[in-house]
Amino acid sequence: MFTAIGRFAATRARGILIVGLLALIAAAAVGFTAFGKLKPDGFTDPNAESSKVQAVIDDRFGGDVDVVAMVSANAGTVDDAPVSAPAATLASQIADDPAVSEAISYWGTRAPSLRSDDGKQALIAIKLADRSAAATEAFTKKYADRAPAAFDLTFGGPAMMAVDSGTQVGKDLALAEGIAVPIILILLVLAFGSLVAAILPLLIGAVTVFGTFAALSGIASATDVSIYSINLTTALSLGLAVDYALLMVSRFREELNAGRSIENAVIRTVQTAGRTIVFSGLTVAVALAVLTVFPLYFLRSFAYAGIAVVLIAMVSSIVVLPALLKALGYRVNAGRLPWFKKTPSAVSPFWRRVAAVVSARPVLCALPVIAVLVLGALPMLQSAFGTPDDRVLPTSAQTRVVGDTLRGHFPDDSSRAIQVVVSDQVSPTRVAEYAGRLSALPDVARVESSAGAFVNGASRGTSPADAAMGKPDVQRISVITKDESRSTGAQDLVRTIRTTAGPTGVEPQVGGPAAVLMDSKESIGSRLPMTAGLIALSTFILLFLFTGSVLQPIRALVFNVLGLSATIGVMVLIFQEGWLSDFLGFTPMPLDTSMLMLLFCIAFGLSMDYEVFVLSRIKEGHDLGLGRRAAVVDGLSHTGRIVSTAAVLIAVNFFAFGTGGVSFIQMFGIGTGLAIMIDATLIRGVLVPAGMRLLGKAAWWAPRPLRRLHDKIGLSESAPPAEPAEPPVEPPARPRVTVN
Repeated sequence: MFTAIGRFAATRARGILIVGLLALIAAAAVGFTAFGKLKPDGFTDPNAESSKVQAVIDDRFGGDVDVVAMVSANAGTVDDAPVSAPAATLASQIADDPAVSEAISYWGTRAPSLRSDDGKQALIAIKLADRSAAATEAFTKKYADRAPAAFDLTFGGPAMMAVDSGTQVGKDLALAEGIAVPIILILLVLAFGSLVAAILPLLIGAVTVFGTFAALSGIASATDVSIYSINLTTALSLGLAVDYALLMVSRFREELNAGRSIENAVIRTVQTAGRTIVFSGLTVAVALAVLTVFPLYFLRSFAYAGIAVVLIAMVSSIVVLPALLKALGYRVNAGRLPWFKKTPSAVSPFWRRVAAVVSARPVLCALPVIAVLVLGALPMLQSAFGTPDDRVLPTSAQTRVVGDTLRGHFPDDSSRAIQVVVSDQVSPTRVAEYAGRLSALPDVARVESSAGAFVNGASRGTSPADAAMGKPDVQRISVITKDESRSTGAQDLVRTIRTTAGPTGVEPQVGGPAAVLMDSKESIGSRLPMTAGLIALSTFILLFLFTGSVLQPIRALVFNVLGLSATIGVMVLIFQEGWLSDFLGFTPMPLDTSMLMLLFCIAFGLSMDYEVFVLSRIKEGHDLGLGRRAAVVDGLSHTGRIVSTAAVLIAVNFFAFGTGGVSFIQMFGIGTGLAIMIDATLIRGVLVPAGMRLLGKAAWWAPRPLRRLHDKIGLSESAPPAEPAEPPVEPPARPRVTVN
């Protein structure tokens, strides 16, 4: 098959390039429509109890507050005439706005919960008729400039979180790529010693990015897709393009240097490097595909985006890139830097020495590395998990400003309330009795219900707004906690309420921020064993088909998990404990459960990508008759430079997200970049040759039935011999040796 693909690319190069250019233009045109279809949510399980509670609140009670307009007095308090008069007028204008379905202000109700403890801020709670990001942004811009000199007007709330996060993601993406792409280009030029060869990975990256944007646009038209998948699309697209193009271009230059004609070099490159790319791409795609197991569309979005990236990068690399190489021929070395007398050697002396030393003393070399990785993994034991809120944004974002003020100066803020829904006919007496019992629970500040407000088991009277908390067939009860909404105490209170008998025979359902966090952790945690099993099984099958060994997949899984555990441990220290929070500019928080799962799958897939790169060359030497130790040394010497160079390039791309302003995106970028560097150096450079040496002959062992199965359906890196080498039709001016 790969011979046919290579021959097709070599003989139909012009047609492939024309079709590829037209497809790129079309993908770019369609891809830009994706941004308007993506959503900022997706962190909750739609089937969880908390999600069902929110659905009842949205359907029967008009939903929660979408936007919080915070009035901050520049002098005095919000009750002083210079502030209260224009603020009341503004509140009336907002309430009468056709874009608003409901608005409640401090000046209209004098509710203590809408006024800060120091009297310097007060709130207008707004529900919008259209909750989309575009409508929210238009609404807030409309009133942003109407604030008089007496006070400042700042907007926050869930809908504004969507606006600010979307804006921040766009800024972060532009900044990250503005930093990463020039650095990657410079490093590629230094790695290849040729400007033309260095540009090829970026071209494949562009094809992959725009192709995936177009795919996301189509997917988002059919189902919910997270806006944060854009970050993965750009980072992974450029990363895989660099990986695959490095491998293809390096092998092509190696084949040219061996004396093959341009056409035969293209065919042989697809036979060998193309086969490796397809296999490694499958391992990455499988690791990402398991994200579809989770009901949170935030994670499912990354599965969609990631699989699209892999498939497009794979096809571009084994079809479009070979056509480019055929068209360029020996000009792939054009634009050589003047201080490069020759292209870098195909064999890395450094990695050859490393492989030789490790193979000679495997235990002595492996034990310190294992000790370092285990030490790095230890902080995982103190990890805590959470869900994103406005604190993932920079402190300067207006949503963050409002959120910080609510947490610090609004002790009765109802936005952190635990929401209880009773879907049954309940008499006012039973509602009052149940609300009173809830108000007597530990750490409860007050309870609001259709029967009035309750504190410490006693009624505090009723207000006109209380009636809206009840319907003939459903009751809504708000339990305002003394603790922060996602704290351990709030989660304990949710558990207590869920085990507290309701006012009727119907079991109450509990929602709110603390319940959402609990349900999200349960949704992910309950599926982790199945996810881990699927990843392990699929990886085992793919590596067995590739190597014919049952021990190679086990070795690969153990080493990858060790490296990823160390990475997650370091993330606990940085993003939970705040070791670099001042430098990176984020607020330490419990690790986002969804993003941590994503980091694991992405990093695992890329680790397997490099595993296949190295193992393919080792197996090629083994199949050609080299001794076990010689095959390892030869394989690492040929792939060490490719893997380390690719790792640095893709890590630069991911590390660039550390400059962003959304903390869980920072964690994803830094964590993935660190995992890649650990894998390409400590795992591939030390543990793999040490493991191969310790396994010895058993490294390629399989039970006889599985060996026969592999002989029938297995995949082999060593392609059949290519056509006889021909004298170069365009002899190189200088020796041409590939980068590896």
